[in-house]
Amino acid sequence: MKVVTPYRTHMKIVGEILTTARDDAPDESGASVTYLIRKANISHVRISKILGTLVSQGLLEQVDSKSACKYKISQPGREFLVAYQTFSRFADNFGLTI
Repeated sequence: MKVVTPYRTHMKIVGEILTTARDDAPDESGASVTYLIRKANISHVRISKILGTLVSQGLLEQVDSKSACKYKISQPGREFLVAYQTFSRFADNFGLTI
């Protein structure tokens, strides 16, 4: 029997990227694009657009290091993530997908 996994919504992917930047960054300088691609399991083209949006909205900070461009979650990003996770749990309790 094949298990069908539902597609992730754009918001779920954003939540995964912010969670990775907050909790799973390999070091204090942030998470590289390659690291985020692996953790979020999406293409470079797609994550580049999402990262650009998150930086422009102030939810992520772009940090230029010697080796690569890295991303760290900002304080507004932390606040957004807490609100998103709260709302996501609330929606799940009602069988809704966000």
